[in-house]
Amino acid sequence: MRTLTVVDAADLAAAYAAAQYCVLIDGDALPLRVGQSASDVEAYWPAERYVFITAWNPASELHSDTANETADTLLVGQLDAAGAPRQAAWAQGTDGDWREPGWLVAGLDDTTSSTLAQEFGQAGVLAWERGQPVRLRMLLHRPADAPVDPHTDWLG
Repeated sequence: MRTLTVVDAADLAAAYAAAQYCVLIDGDALPLRVGQSASDVEAYWPAERYVFITAWNPASELHSDTANETADTLLVGQLDAAGAPRQAAWAQGTDGDWREPGWLVAGLDDTTSSTLAQEFGQAGVLAWERGQPVRLRMLLHRPADAPVDPHTDWLG
């Protein structure tokens, strides 16, 4: 497992919470937003729980496409080994400049998704149960100065 060092975890959580997320299901791009329901996704692709995860740019540092694609291939292998169905997805910064591919995974439990995210150097995932708003799960300890967000959970 990688050790993740983040300069400002509160700013990173705010950026993740504000980012635009999308999942591609049957040719339709369906949006995901932290704090909002994902009823369109749930209608198209029913499951009890969902997780958005990526292997790109670990530790929030830019990596080459080759390194990112290699990490993504390893993540896909682990998801397949776990029998976790997935749909192509991506995250995009609010300015539109930053975009990275990931996966919306159905049925993956919190422990497994957190372990995978940490293994691939990620600071957070989106996770929610059917019928509930999308939540940001930060895999870092909450800084004392981090604002309280009702849709963001911290490791500790």
